[in-house]
Amino acid sequence: MNLGPAIAITIGLLAINAYFVAAEFAVMGSRRSRIEPLADHGKKSAKTVLYALEHVTLMLATCQLGVTIASVALGAVAEPAIAHTISGPLHHFGIPESMTHPMAIVIALAIVVFAHVVIGEMVPKNLAVTNPETTALILGPPLVFISKIFYPVVASMNWVANHFIRIFGFEPKNEVVSAFTADEVASIVEVSKAAGVLDADVGLISSAIEFSEQTARELMVGEADLETVPDSLTPHELEERVAHTGYSRFPVVASNGVLIGYVHVKDILDISPKRRFESIPGWKIRRLVTVDPDDEIENAMRVMQKAGAHMAEVNLKDGSQGVIFLEDVLEELIGEVRDAMQR
Repeated sequence: MNLGPAIAITIGLLAINAYFVAAEFAVMGSRRSRIEPLADHGKKSAKTVLYALEHVTLMLATCQLGVTIASVALGAVAEPAIAHTISGPLHHFGIPESMTHPMAIVIALAIVVFAHVVIGEMVPKNLAVTNPETTALILGPPLVFISKIFYPVVASMNWVANHFIRIFGFEPKNEVVSAFTADEVASIVEVSKAAGVLDADVGLISSAIEFSEQTARELMVGEADLETVPDSLTPHELEERVAHTGYSRFPVVASNGVLIGYVHVKDILDISPKRRFESIPGWKIRRLVTVDPDDEIENAMRVMQKAGAHMAEVNLKDGSQGVIFLEDVLEELIGEVRDAMQR
């Protein structure tokens, strides 16, 4: 084949390959939540894309069939034409005739592979990933049309593929299911708030999103800011501390300054008046659970709930300590907690 027609066919095959690659990634990356409103407003292409999302395995089979046919045809047409074209110049430069053809094939193959990977794969894939919904609205309708034309072939390929998947103990999915990131949920909340849909709940939802991203290090109270009590504290002194600070729970430190637990004011209510000026018994001091400073708040709260603890110790790498209070965790989620005695 002459070089001119070969180049034209090569460009066409690269375009076909790029189309199916872009369509595949667009279908896989599109969210129903962004397509459905367009379909509800009567946009025909959006309705077609919804069909594609509901029959994703057929769409993927169609794309794979198109990519495979285009790739095989590209190799069959472009590689021989390019090799034939550059054989003459190679021979002109004094390369032995026995080496001309092998070298021409290698060079032609390298050119075809480069063009196929960059133009036929990477560029359309990146375009589709960048804006999947817009790409799907453009490329989806032709893809659905092609899938219906080649339905017998595509359906049989899909049936065989699904059969192999079931052999390995998995159930194939025919519809795209995608989860939202925290940022996307936050964006949805803001849009809903602006529309007046979530006025009553927007604060709680926003707090829950931010809550899931915080760590124990961010919420802990450093040892320099802690209101601690010594392990030699008496019930009378604890009552005075409660009256002075308004707190109901205090971290307890040993004589060497190390946190050993915490004491709750209600734990001393049953101590007899005769012992109110003696040190609080050691068994009255509650155990502190330990969490890693980089633990997410949700995990830290789960550890505290499992142990029935109101506070947890946070040990930093520099040797310093801090405490995370369950009340502070709850306030991050639902807002300020008001009671007669804080913490």
